[in-house]
Amino acid sequence: MPRWLPRAMVLALALFACFQLGSWAFHQLIGLLINILIAFFLALAIEPAVGRMAARGMRRGLATFLVFFAVLIAGAGFIVLLGSMLAGQIVDMVEDFPKYLDSVIRWINDTFHTELSRVEVQDSLLRSDWLRKYVQNSASGVLDISATVLGGLFKLLTIFLFSFYFAADGPRLRRAICSVLPPAKQTEVLRAWEIAVDKTGGYLYSRGLMALISGIAHYILLEILGVPYAPALAVWVGLVSQFIPTIGTYLAGALPMLIAFTVNPWYALWVLGFVVIYQQFENYVLQPKLTSKTVDIHPAVAFGSVVAGTALLGAVGALIAIPAVATLQAFLGAYVKRYAVTDDPRVHGHRLRDGRMFARVRHALRKGRNAPVAGAGGRHAGADTDDGA
Repeated sequence: MPRWLPRAMVLALALFACFQLGSWAFHQLIGLLINILIAFFLALAIEPAVGRMAARGMRRGLATFLVFFAVLIAGAGFIVLLGSMLAGQIVDMVEDFPKYLDSVIRWINDTFHTELSRVEVQDSLLRSDWLRKYVQNSASGVLDISATVLGGLFKLLTIFLFSFYFAADGPRLRRAICSVLPPAKQTEVLRAWEIAVDKTGGYLYSRGLMALISGIAHYILLEILGVPYAPALAVWVGLVSQFIPTIGTYLAGALPMLIAFTVNPWYALWVLGFVVIYQQFENYVLQPKLTSKTVDIHPAVAFGSVVAGTALLGAVGALIAIPAVATLQAFLGAYVKRYAVTDDPRVHGHRLRDGRMFARVRHALRKGRNAPVAGAGGRHAGADTDDGA
């Protein structure tokens, strides 16, 4: 046995053990790392406001606290408003449920020539096995729901805590990162940080603009249908559909459908149809154009980045995919060398169909090759090439 073989085996086993330990630690901390990533992008989003307040002489910690406090007050007020509205509407819907059920049964009897009655339907529902199983599962799942809510609150507190530190101690964090890098790399890190702040702000601006457009469109529909609380519902649809990725549209459309059902069951179908049509318009027309303008990336790249982010990190990846890709594209764009494009008809989408087009291209290339060179005493570039040959 060679002398180096035992040492190599021990080294290989040690490396494998370190890899297994690192993989285990990464999988255990993946939740914390995702929360830190969300907190970092949230800190980038509020960085412009905190920077302006700090430039006027306010301490960064106090400025960050004021920004978060304003966001918290706005969110709490919106939740309280919607909660009171939803509670009142649920009470009204429960009180009027027999009337709705009578209208539905009457329509079924008139359409399909049946003889259903509300008493029979209620008895069949109350005595059904699926309702009994649903009540039992709901009772046994109260503890699971409570644990999920507490876990979500803890994650939200963790995100806000890290984002507060990132925003309040932004200069100190940048100084700490730059202290371990050479001067040339420090400039690149600071430039990348500035680009990330600009692109994240642009992304939030585009989301806010789409939320405004969505809210106005749904407000017009709800006003036409005569649905109550139309302004609050429009704000709900605009915010939830834009800032909760993937499932936000369906969550946003469920509440207006529920309120519209209390007015007229057919209005709920109108709201559902409008939500579906508007979502297609937003996905294929509005969102690609606004996103490409604010974060300066191609609509196809924006769509692909959202799909890739969703596949990698789920809803979190979908939320931060576009600003991350826009930051990377803007940072790499300064280091990619670009060349002048040749005057080829195929660049403009024209195909070379016959020999005349080939002859025209060859003539253009020969003309550029034989162009005179300044200061060459009348000699041509083509002649120089021939002499060299």
